[in-house]
Amino acid sequence: MKRWLIIVGCVVLASCAQPPQRETVTICDGGGCREQGRDVVTQETRTFNEADDGRAAALEAIAEQDPRAAYDLGLRYFRGDGVRQDSYKALTWMRSAAERGHLEAQKALGRFYLTGLEEMGPDPREAEKWLSITAGRGDAEARTLLAEASAARKSEEAEWKWRQRWRGVFYDYWYRRYTYLGYWRDGYWYYR
Repeated sequence: MKRWLIIVGCVVLASCAQPPQRETVTICDGGGCREQGRDVVTQETRTFNEADDGRAAALEAIAEQDPRAAYDLGLRYFRGDGVRQDSYKALTWMRSAAERGHLEAQKALGRFYLTGLEEMGPDPREAEKWLSITAGRGDAEARTLLAEASAARKSEEAEWKWRQRWRGVFYDYWYRRYTYLGYWRDGYWYYR
């Protein structure tokens, strides 16, 4: 019996273990994708972060007019490449480029909404919208992602319907079964 408990305990601990963090990250750009160490700082990033020579501000000014620059700026904010990482700004600039018709930005925005971004949870309905635009423009990867977004939306709707169906029962339980432990009298809280 004791041996059985030890085995079960080991299995439980092993299932809680986190996978080791990768030593490298994949960086993709116009020249392709490559593995790069997590601790590597590119010259471009070092220059942007160490001395504000106006490049970030200049890129923002261009991004106001050019959706390609807005896409680049969204990626930079997402990755923290040359600017402080900021998921809100990444989403804002990527959306700006997507709304102006930039195909890669539309697909990236669809992926942001499909998987969620930092503190923002996934939004399959919004992902489906952007990915259907991109898939309609002939992008094969977007068609695959669109199928995933549609399935996620249907699953989310089914879960919402289930919650709505049972919400009254759950709330009734919380209001009737749980009572307050303290009461207020003569300027003080008292607990039973």
